[in-house]
Amino acid sequence: MALMNSRSSAHPRPDLHGHGLRLRPWDPASDADVEAWLRGMSDPEFRRWNTPLSPVTDLDAARASLRTKADNAANGTSASFRITDAETGTTLGHIGVNEIDHVFRVARVGYWILPEARGRRAATRALTVATHWAFTELGLHRLELGHAVGHDASCRIAEHCGFPYEGTLRGAMWESDRQDAFRDVHLHARLSTDPAPAARRG
Repeated sequence: MALMNSRSSAHPRPDLHGHGLRLRPWDPASDADVEAWLRGMSDPEFRRWNTPLSPVTDLDAARASLRTKADNAANGTSASFRITDAETGTTLGHIGVNEIDHVFRVARVGYWILPEARGRRAATRALTVATHWAFTELGLHRLELGHAVGHDASCRIAEHCGFPYEGTLRGAMWESDRQDAFRDVHLHARLSTDPAPAARRG
């Protein structure tokens, strides 16, 4: 797997390549990126498991959301990537390395996949690529991954990528489409010193 480290003023984060994917920073100036972001953030399956601080319900909100992502990338607090097929360039979903703490060398990872791209292991492959980059290029020591209790698919992805379950955080995230009720979260994490997970077929 090769990592591409070229940077530009428009995209302070590099493109990442590996496992048949290209991960590139989202571009708030791109109509295609904005439309894909809106589709992902408004997808019923995404909304079942996630409640954003600021809902993304139209193109203007989607563009504003991506501008915030770009600002956070520029100041080093997060990195948000559009998951694309390396050959076709088709958008498959999103993966982010968020809440980067360069003092304690810890961050949180999250992802979503568009409906038509599910079942192709896109999240597993993207998490593998992003994890390698976060440990080798960002120099992080610990990556955390949290998901709502009951989100079995995300649990399997975490375990497959070497993020073992560490415990349940009570009332640690909002219920679906609510900001006045809370639900429990499964916490997974991986350390830079952990052995790489065994390669699996399929």
